[in-house]
Amino acid sequence: MSCVNLSTWVQTCSLFNQAGRSRSPSFQILHPLKNIPVSIISQKRRRPISSFSVAAVLTKQDTLREEEESESEPTFSFKNYVALKANSVNQALEACVSLKDPKKIHEAMRYSLLASGKRVRPMLCIAACELVGGTESIAMPAACAVEMIHTMSLIHDDLPCMDNDDLRRGKPTNHKVFGEDVAVLAGDALLAFAFEHIAVSTVGVPPARVIRAVGELARSIGTEGLVAGQVVDICSEGLSDVGLEHLEFIHLHKTAALLEAAVVLGAILGGGSHEEVEKLRNFARYIGLLFQVVDDILDVTKSSRELGKTAGKDLVADKATYPKLMGIEKSKEFADKLNKDAQDQLSAFDPEKAAPLIALANYIANRQN
Repeated sequence: MSCVNLSTWVQTCSLFNQAGRSRSPSFQILHPLKNIPVSIISQKRRRPISSFSVAAVLTKQDTLREEEESESEPTFSFKNYVALKANSVNQALEACVSLKDPKKIHEAMRYSLLASGKRVRPMLCIAACELVGGTESIAMPAACAVEMIHTMSLIHDDLPCMDNDDLRRGKPTNHKVFGEDVAVLAGDALLAFAFEHIAVSTVGVPPARVIRAVGELARSIGTEGLVAGQVVDICSEGLSDVGLEHLEFIHLHKTAALLEAAVVLGAILGGGSHEEVEKLRNFARYIGLLFQVVDDILDVTKSSRELGKTAGKDLVADKATYPKLMGIEKSKEFADKLNKDAQDQLSAFDPEKAAPLIALANYIANRQN
C-alpha cells in the first residue's frame, strides 16, 4: 500500500482541531509524559478535616440516621443496566438483520454481528439519549447502526491484508468461516445497511436531527475518522520513530471516533442542547482514548483465551502501543487520568441520569477483555 506523508498527518495529531469545522470546539487530549504530572494522577480527593476533631464525631443516632437514609436512596445497578440494555440491543439487531436470500451474505453478516460482543457503543448511544431527555426507542436504530459499523470494522480489520487474525470474540474470524471474498462483502453490506437503518427506522425525531446524526456517523468512519486512523496505523508498522502524538492520532481516529459518534448520535436524537452535545462529545473523546489505552495494556497482560482474540499481536507486528512507549504502570496512570477527565464532563448533568455513562466509563477503564 502506498502510504500518505505521515508528517503532515501527525503535526495536527488530533481529531479535535479540524480547521473550518463548526461541529465542535478545539479539544486536545493531554499527553501523559508531557502535561500530566504523574504525582497528581494517583492522588485521591480528601475530605477536609476540621482541626476540632471532637466536633466532627457523629453520635450513634446520627450514624444510624445516615445509614437509614443511605439505604432508602435508590442505587444504580450497572450489572442490571448492562443486562437489560444488551438484551434490548441484541433483540433489535436480530430483528433488523434477518436471515433471507441471498443466505450466504446474511449468514456472514449475522455471524459477526450477533456474536457475543459487549455492546459498549450501543449502550453509550442509548445512555446519552436518555441523559438529555430521549428514550431507548428513539436511540435504538442509531445504536444498532453504530454496532453494525463497529462489526464491519472488525471483519475488515481481521482480514489477511490488514491484521490477519484468526480469532474474534472467542470465535474464528469471519473470513476463516466464509472466505475472504464473502467477509469483505459482509462488512460492506453492514456499512451500507447501517445508514439505511438509521434513516428509515428512526421514529419520533425531527428529520433535521436524523440528517445531522447521519452526517456525524459518516464523518466518524471516513478520512476524518476510522479510515484515517487505520491507514496511518498500517503505514506506521515497523517505524522506529513513532511517538506519543503519532500514536494518539491513530487511536483518536481509529478507536475514539466511533465511540464519539455513538454518544453524540444519542445526544442529538434525544434533543440535547448544543452545550450538552459538546460536553458529551468531549466525554466520548476521553473514553475513546481510554478504551485504546486499556486495550493496549490488556494485549500484553492477558492471554488469548482471556481476551477472546489473539493476544500479543501488536507486539508481533511491531506496532507502537502505550505500554511500549510509556511502560505498563504509566499507561495505567494515564488511563486513570482519562477516566477522571471524562467523568468531569458529566458534572453539569443530573447525577442520577448520568449514572449509566459514569458506570460505562468505569467499566471501560477496568475491563479485563
